[in-house]
Amino acid sequence: MAPIKKEFQYGDHKVTLETGEIARQADGAIMIDMDGTVVQCTVVGSKYPGEGRDFFPMTVDYQEKTYAAGKIPGGFFRREGRPAEKEILVCRLIDRPVRPLFPKGFTNEVQIICTVMSLNPDVDPEIPALLGTSAALCISGLPFNGPLGAARVGYKDGAYLLNAPGSGISEHTDLDLVVAGTENAVLMVESEADGLPEDVMLGAVLFGHEQMQVAITAIKELAAEVGKPVMVFEPPVEDVELKSAVENAAAQALAQAYTIADKMERYTRIDEIKTETLAALCGSESKWTEAAVSDALDKLKKKVVRSRILAGEPRIDGRDTKTVRPIKVRTGVLPRTHGSALFTRGETQALVVTTLGTERDAQIIDALEGSYREPFMLHYNFPPFCVNEIGRVGSPKRREIGHGRLAKRGVLACMPGLADFPYAI
Repeated sequence: MAPIKKEFQYGDHKVTLETGEIARQADGAIMIDMDGTVVQCTVVGSKYPGEGRDFFPMTVDYQEKTYAAGKIPGGFFRREGRPAEKEILVCRLIDRPVRPLFPKGFTNEVQIICTVMSLNPDVDPEIPALLGTSAALCISGLPFNGPLGAARVGYKDGAYLLNAPGSGISEHTDLDLVVAGTENAVLMVESEADGLPEDVMLGAVLFGHEQMQVAITAIKELAAEVGKPVMVFEPPVEDVELKSAVENAAAQALAQAYTIADKMERYTRIDEIKTETLAALCGSESKWTEAAVSDALDKLKKKVVRSRILAGEPRIDGRDTKTVRPIKVRTGVLPRTHGSALFTRGETQALVVTTLGTERDAQIIDALEGSYREPFMLHYNFPPFCVNEIGRVGSPKRREIGHGRLAKRGVLACMPGLADFPYAI
C-alpha cells in the first residue's frame, strides 16, 4: 500500500498524518508530524472477545525514545528502562478519552502504543500522541466511536493560547489545560492554573473544543479514504430470566442492607446475600454459572443504590444530599518527622508526612527537553489494606502515580518559589 498523507494547519503548527509505510501489520498505524515532533501511533485489537471478561482490556503504552532529542540514554546499560513518570501520566491522558468511545460490552483486547520518534522542543508530544491515536483507531476497523480531537490551551493577558510551547504554568502562561473530545462533546479535561476564575476556565474548555474541530475533520477524511471495514460487534444479550431470578432472590435483602450505616457491617451483610443468592441459583442442575449470577447481582446492587437516590432517600451512610461526611484533622501525629497530619473524612483517611531538604535534595529529571530539578515532590501511596484487600506492595502503580500528580497540581499554585523558600519539599 502506498503511503497516504493528510495535512492540515492546527493553530501555528502544520500537522501531517501519514499511514501505509511503517507498521503495516498493525490494525491501524499513524505517523503524525507536528512541526518536527513525530509520534508513531499503532493499534492492534484481538479478533475474539475475552470469555468471562466483565471489563474492556485496553492497554495504552507511551514511550519517549531518547534518540528523538539526539541523546544517548543514561545509566550503565545506556538503554531506556522502565517508564518515566511523565510517560505513565501520558498513558493515562490518552486512555481516559479513548476508553468511553468503545461500545459497552466490548471485551476484545486492544493495545495502543505511541512512540516519540523525533522532538521539536517547542511542540510537546502529548497532543500529537492523542491525535495520532485517534486517527489510528479510526482506520483500524475496531468499533471505535470516534474520531476525537485534543488541544492544549494556555492563557495570558486575557487571551487564550492554542498548543503553546512547553507544559505547566510558567511566566508565559497562567494556565495549562488539555481538553479532548468528539465533534459534539467534551470527554476529558486536565489542567493546572494560577488561580484563574471559573469563567476563564470554562472558556478555555470551549476554546479548545472549538479549535480541535479542524483535527477531527482531517481524521474523518483520512478514515474515509483508507479506513478498514468496521468489525461486526454484537453486544451481549441480557439474560432477562436470570435478571428476574436474581431480583426475586436478592432485591429486598439488598435494599435492607443498604440502610446499614456502618461500612464493614454493610459489606459483611452484602457478602452474605451474595452467598445466599449463589446457593439458591447455582445448584448442580442450574443453567446459570456462578460468574453469570455474580455479574447480575452486581448490576442489581447498582440499580438498588440508584433507585434510592432517585427516590430522595438518605445516602448509604444515613446522610442527606447536602451533608458532608464528618471531618477530623490531627497534626503532629508522628514525633520525629518534619511535619505530619492525619486527615479523616468519614471512613476515609489520609496520613500525610512532609520532609524538608536542601536544594541538592531536589529530584533530578532527565527529560527529552533537557534535565532540570524539581524541588516539590508529592508521593501518593494506596496500600491494599485501605480497602480490606490483599495485594502487591512495591513500586507505585499507574493509578498511584496519576493520583499523586492530581494532588500535586491541586497545591502547586500555593507553593512558594525557590527564591522565597530555597528548600526541597
